[in-house]
Amino acid sequence: MAVTDQAIEKIKEMIVSGALLPGARLPNEADLADQLGLSRNSLREAVRALTAMRILVPRQGDGTYVSGLEPHLLLEAMAFASDVSHGHTARQLLQVRRLLEPQVTALAAGLLTDDHLRTLRAVLDQSAAAAGIEEFIELDIEFHRTIADAVGNPVLSTLLGILSTHTQRLRIVRGTHNAPAREQAHREHEAIWRALVDHDAVLAASASTVHVAAVEDWLAAGTDHPDLDPPDLDAIA
Repeated sequence: MAVTDQAIEKIKEMIVSGALLPGARLPNEADLADQLGLSRNSLREAVRALTAMRILVPRQGDGTYVSGLEPHLLLEAMAFASDVSHGHTARQLLQVRRLLEPQVTALAAGLLTDDHLRTLRAVLDQSAAAAGIEEFIELDIEFHRTIADAVGNPVLSTLLGILSTHTQRLRIVRGTHNAPAREQAHREHEAIWRALVDHDAVLAASASTVHVAAVEDWLAAGTDHPDLDPPDLDAIA
């Protein structure tokens, strides 16, 4: 194991054991390096890595602290993997989304308030009139996020956001050659909304499954045929 990896593991062990609690300030660099038997350079590299993971939080002029360690915050670091995913890896992410999102949508069917439903209706009306693909994608994200947030579990909301980021959606759009895809996506959103209005969990899950499966199909069409002409950017992911 590399020296920096060893340093990371030692700091993580302190957190797991309770020697460093969420919100605690790390000892000064010299003392911590001596305590862990590390060089100060190795300790600095470990702190940088753990900061990138949201495990540690630097405060200007006040040292470095253990974060709150909330799972949804730690998971946000995974969004980079979705942003840079291509081909088979992107399809794997969508497969996980297909397993997870219908269940979240089913849960939301019993929890959405009238205010939630009005918000979803407004988003759908705006998306139908969206002038460009960027606006449509932003509204698509808001539609799915509103449903997920209604469940009240920030870990689920974060996971779903990671599994289908704005960057990934754009990549699918640019890879699809299915011109009516935007209209199809809107129809699928409408089907999800109608099931949610009826508080029909089974139907909501089914409509969500159909929608995510369609996105998988568009991704496969784009990645399996890289030699085709540039796509119609009015298509949608």
